[in-house]
Amino acid sequence: MTKNKVLFLDRDGVINHDPGDYTYSLSEFIILPTVIPALQLAQKKGYKIILITNQGGVAKGLYTQETVEEIHAYFKKTCAEAGVTIDHVYYSTDHPEIGNSISRKPHSLMVERAIQRFNVDVEMSVMIGDRDRDVACAEGAGVRGIKIEVNSDLLDAVHTLD
Repeated sequence: MTKNKVLFLDRDGVINHDPGDYTYSLSEFIILPTVIPALQLAQKKGYKIILITNQGGVAKGLYTQETVEEIHAYFKKTCAEAGVTIDHVYYSTDHPEIGNSISRKPHSLMVERAIQRFNVDVEMSVMIGDRDRDVACAEGAGVRGIKIEVNSDLLDAVHTLD
């Protein structure tokens, strides 16, 4: 069975504009300008695309899991309309102020689940995020992590991938 190379992506600040705290609603979810072209390029390069995101605002009662699902459905639909498949979205609703969880980044459980489910070639895969915890999460699962600036150009990072 052929292994898959995967582009793992953080969400807030990489896919959509990070306002500095939380993305509370679909109306605040603004896809960054180069995201769709970046994902089209990644897909053309043979990458499956999986989001790995902490959504601790759920645990804090700032927004609901339904809101998270609504945002992800909108993002998947927008990508599909541009010919991009989002293979899966893993998210943790936990927050350290509420309780400890190994599903939340910087722990690597979400990536490890994807590796098993999607038969991922960890040596050919990469995770792009805007925080040290994204890189730590990737590396904890044996995947190379790339840190970019918050709300920066994802296309530049994807151009560097094999």
